[in-house]
Amino acid sequence: MVPGAMSAALRSPLADPLETRDLSLRRTGPFGIPSPIYGPYTCVVRFFHLVFHPWKNPVSCDISVILSFLQELLDKGRSPSTLKVYVAAIAASHAPIAGQSIGRNNLVIRFLKGSRRMNPSCPHTIPTWDLSTVLRALKSSPFEPLSDADLKTLTLKSALLLALVSVKRIGDLQALSISPSCLEFGPGDSKVILKPRHGYVPKVPSTPFRAQVVTLSALPSSEGDQELSLLCPVRALRMYVERSAPFRKSDQLFVCFGGRNKGQPVTKQRLSRWIVDAISLAYSSLGLECPVGVRAHSTRGVASSRAWSSGVSMAEICAAAGWASPSTFTRFYSLDIPALQAGILSA
Repeated sequence: MVPGAMSAALRSPLADPLETRDLSLRRTGPFGIPSPIYGPYTCVVRFFHLVFHPWKNPVSCDISVILSFLQELLDKGRSPSTLKVYVAAIAASHAPIAGQSIGRNNLVIRFLKGSRRMNPSCPHTIPTWDLSTVLRALKSSPFEPLSDADLKTLTLKSALLLALVSVKRIGDLQALSISPSCLEFGPGDSKVILKPRHGYVPKVPSTPFRAQVVTLSALPSSEGDQELSLLCPVRALRMYVERSAPFRKSDQLFVCFGGRNKGQPVTKQRLSRWIVDAISLAYSSLGLECPVGVRAHSTRGVASSRAWSSGVSMAEICAAAGWASPSTFTRFYSLDIPALQAGILSA
């Protein structure tokens, strides 16, 4: 559309009402809220189109209209998780029905449950990347010697090791702080104690991580693997905190290592990118091609599955990951990997 065409279309008395509504919503979002602010709920535009009739108010229409809209999406192959996004979008602008929001309406809840039963999730049971390969790479150049590694490589290694040994969500890792009350190294760097920043609200409010202490022990060299200490998260975190101190502008554990935002707290999106970059760099350092589809969240499944195959109890894994029951691990994170030595994940 050429510049000014949208405004002209909105002003034209001959403009189609549905098209005019579409252009208006694309520009400002429902109720005139600017699109950048209303971004998370832009999918509500489709719902407004469905009920755009003189006798149907999209803000107070009957629940049957909403259910018909959801059924139409389901018939088009939309996943249950996508339907939940639409429900949240509609609930943000729709008036309560019988004193309840759309998301808490009994019929909507039953519809979403039925959609999940009809379309059960099929999580991948084969890991997209090999943990042993990545750990082998972390013990060699460019990650080691750690004192000679550049700041970016040190940051990537620290973030990846912490994600693996803590089995935390990216949001939980981002919440970690270096303030005196949240970070403490043990005598001789024998361990490190990490806590989330004060006031942190986790993705799942009921998770115990809100007040949970993450304690990581140092990894000494062993007779079977003299280089095991090179995978020590305590060692990597100590060096990272010291080298980031001169330019640090935030108490958040992970901060940007370059550019105009150097020293500023890192976002969850960038932290996720760092973990993927660390895995990719590990593969390329060994002359291997990084698998397609690597995601930062996959560290939870890979690490917890390896810990389980190494003999770590399910109770300990659930406590570390913040899962209320083993069923979460079984349904979404359990991967088919060979039994390996405990190493970094059971130390």
